[in-house]
Amino acid sequence: MKNNLNTFVFVLSLLGFNTLSAQMGETVEISRSAILVEDVLTAEEQAALTPNDVLLQFQAGNERFVRSDLTARDHSFQIRETAGAQYPKAIVLSCVDSRVPVEDVFDKGIGDIFVARVAGNFVNNDILGSMEFATKVAGAKLILVMGHENCGAIHAAIDGVELGNITAMLQNIKPAVEMSTKSQGERTSKNRLLVHEVAENNVYHTIDNIKKGSPILKEMFDKGEIDIRGAVYDMDTGVVNFLD
Repeated sequence: MKNNLNTFVFVLSLLGFNTLSAQMGETVEISRSAILVEDVLTAEEQAALTPNDVLLQFQAGNERFVRSDLTARDHSFQIRETAGAQYPKAIVLSCVDSRVPVEDVFDKGIGDIFVARVAGNFVNNDILGSMEFATKVAGAKLILVMGHENCGAIHAAIDGVELGNITAMLQNIKPAVEMSTKSQGERTSKNRLLVHEVAENNVYHTIDNIKKGSPILKEMFDKGEIDIRGAVYDMDTGVVNFLD
């Protein structure tokens, strides 16, 4: 195996590849050009973006994610470039679910997006304040509320789970359960159509609460300075379905 690795390294070196460390204390060569460093956004570039520009970039990034064609970034470079300041494009409110890697889902790197996470992707005063900072202070152009299929918090809210602080937390999702009356069948988390309906309604309900709970964000939205959109992530395919 060692001989094979050495041969591999030798062949790559003939192609002018640069050196990176590998397993077994050996050296593997990869082309520097294969690392596509997406430039860190400047203040001027951020200011020139429109909310729709950012939305289109998110859609294109998700298409790359689904194709397993993520941009290969030089994270060390991006860490250094963002150490002094940040000019993100958007803030995404997502569930805490470990199966929803927000930056990867939209093929974004360090300094590209703010991410707020809470089970069930609802808003409270702390998250509203974070959104106000992200947009009014830091210049982000898009607020995206992203729920997901097979959400444990949605299941628990439908089933009326009571456990410690989870009980109070689920009260934030209960309005979406009550809004969901189209799905036929049992009103439990076993009903996948109901779960999907509640997940979508929870996103809509959260967007309404953002506009009602923050005059700052509502004014920015009305002026077209930001957009507030919703989406649901499909756990089976990796596709982000943007809601109207």
